[in-house]
Amino acid sequence: MPAIQLTPAQRKAHRADAHHLDPIVMIGSDGLTDAVKKEADAALKAHGLIKIRVFSDDRLARDAMLGELADALDAAPIQHIGKLLVLWRPKPAKARGEEDEDRMPGPRDVKILKYSKRGGQRPEVKMLRVLGNQRLTPGGLVKRAKPKQKSIKKRQD
Repeated sequence: MPAIQLTPAQRKAHRADAHHLDPIVMIGSDGLTDAVKKEADAALKAHGLIKIRVFSDDRLARDAMLGELADALDAAPIQHIGKLLVLWRPKPAKARGEEDEDRMPGPRDVKILKYSKRGGQRPEVKMLRVLGNQRLTPGGLVKRAKPKQKSIKKRQD
C-alpha cells in the first residue's frame, strides 16, 4: 500500500493537472529496473506530478508496475490509462538559499526623472530596464556592476 492516500477529489484535481503533461520516464522491454526507479524519483523531486509511459502490452504487468513504483517512491498512484501511468508526490521544500547562491538577480524596471535646466518645465520621465549585472549611476546612466573580464592575452598587451 502506498504511503500517500488521496481523496477522490484530490485525485481528480491531480488528473486534471496531469492532462497536458508529456511522459517524462519511459519503461522499456527490461521492465522496472533500478535506473527507471532512480529517474522517476528524480522527476518526482523536480516536478511532483509525472507521467510514465510503459512499452508493454500486458495490462496486469503495467498495473503491477504502477503499484510497485508507488510503493518504492512513496508516491500516490493517480491514474493508469492505457500505457500511461501518473504518479504524484509533494515536492520537497527547498532549504533557504540552497540552490539560489549562484543565481543573479533578475531584471528590474527603474523610473528616472531628469529635471530640465529651466525651472518651469516638467521633468522628463524615463523607464529603464536594469539587468542583474548592471547598476544605475546618480546621473541616470546604466553601467555594469562588475567590469567585463578580459582574457589574459589581452591584459598583457
